[in-house]
Amino acid sequence: MKISAISKITINLGEDIRAKDIRKGIFELIQRDYPAITKEDFITLSELNRYRRLYLTELMMQEKGELALLDRDVMNAIQNNAILSENIQDDIETKLTMGQKIADKVAAFGGSWTFIITFFSFLIIWMAINIWVFTAKPFDPYPFILLNLILSCLAAIQAPIIMMSQNRQEQKDRQRGEHDYKINLKAELEIKLLSEKIDHLLVHQNKKLLEIQEVQVDYLEDLMKEIKKREGL
Repeated sequence: MKISAISKITINLGEDIRAKDIRKGIFELIQRDYPAITKEDFITLSELNRYRRLYLTELMMQEKGELALLDRDVMNAIQNNAILSENIQDDIETKLTMGQKIADKVAAFGGSWTFIITFFSFLIIWMAINIWVFTAKPFDPYPFILLNLILSCLAAIQAPIIMMSQNRQEQKDRQRGEHDYKINLKAELEIKLLSEKIDHLLVHQNKKLLEIQEVQVDYLEDLMKEIKKREGL
């Protein structure tokens, strides 16, 4: 006569299951509720089926838990490095000195249609005044030596200012390139991390599915044994 280690009742003939024949994961689940049970004890078939269902339920919950953990890890990785995707233009502008700001504005004005129109208008007005307005005593008669001197001074001053602005633009481009490189590197690392996590998750899922299939096979084997016993009667 065999007694169940769980319910302490007498086990009917043909329904006794030795603990050492139970799958490891299911046996550990039983031990969690009944620490005193050993490999040599017996339980009933109905008790084994109950713990099989609990084991399958825990496997499913672990799957959901791993998916939720994966989502949290990816979000944390993105949030911790969110500063890399911010706009650096404001940061660049705040570091400019007064001279650099003036150089940028002069270069921007010197390369615009406003400057070209203003420049030619000034030339035409200057020459018109000296040719037609002050005909008797022009302050800069032809060949407009004073105008040439002013234009030469303007070109001499404007050229280095434009070069200063170009150097600043090269520095901005270099900073933007470094920033883009950091963003691309961050994206590459996050994709690699996500790929590794997905691979890890797939391996775990395959293991869980295999365990579920094995438990289902145990169910079917027990069911076939029960059917054969009934047919033998």
